Amino acid sequence: MSGDFWRLIESPQNANAKRWSDLHDGRGIRKHGEFLLAGRKAVPEALRLYPDRFKAMLACDPADAADLDLLSGIDRFRLSRALFDSLDISGTNFPLLVGKAPPLPSADLAAAPRGLELVCALGDPSNLGALFRSAAAFGVSRVILLEEAAHPFHPRTLRAAANAQFELELLRGPSWKEIGDVAGPLVALDGRGEDMASFAWPRDIRLVLGEEGLGIPSDFKARRLAIPTTGAVESLNATVAASLALYAYYLSAR
Repeated sequence: MSGDFWRLIESPQNANAKRWSDLHDGRGIRKHGEFLLAGRKAVPEALRLYPDRFKAMLACDPADAADLDLLSGIDRFRLSRALFDSLDISGTNFPLLVGKAPPLPSADLAAAPRGLELVCALGDPSNLGALFRSAAAFGVSRVILLEEAAHPFHPRTLRAAANAQFELELLRGPSWKEIGDVAGPLVALDGRGEDMASFAWPRDIRLVLGEEGLGIPSDFKARRLAIPTTGAVESLNATVAASLALYAYYLSAR
């Protein structure tokens, strides 16, 4: 299937439709090695900058894709309105891209870091996507996702990341229970840690970000940094705190 041919699919029982429906959570993404990308800005940008990452386009009306630059190798599927709406969970009413999501390479945490490496356990997909945007903006060399983290190609992660995930080297890490010793320099964000404002950032370092609400396990060995605030709120959102730390590193490295 290539060129301008659009294959019509109307039934949710179609094998392709069932597979795409599975891509709304991490389990389905891992099973099929695919993801769905949505967004009136994200889809055209991704086609322009990362065309080799996609294998198919899904549209309710092919006319909606008339201005998109589709490679000949991208399959085209025209879906019934009901089927398309069931896949377009963000309600964009714009063509969706089916991307290739290969397994993530395993990180070697026993090896010294190179540049700024982010070790992350954020479980909320939207928070993870927002973190990807900050990571790409402030020069993170690698993002190491612990098992507790959301899937990097979850639809809500992709929505919040706005294609930043394609600019990052993503690696798979262990769970907290299996993490063992991690080569440093190693710092973790902790509201009870030392003032981050006085911390001298080395060029090669790992920054560890825990789960929302749970933070870093008490027995995890890392230098703890706290972001000074007025104290008007109990704590910062994990993504906001991480972004401030990434910005501090970025300033120190310039």
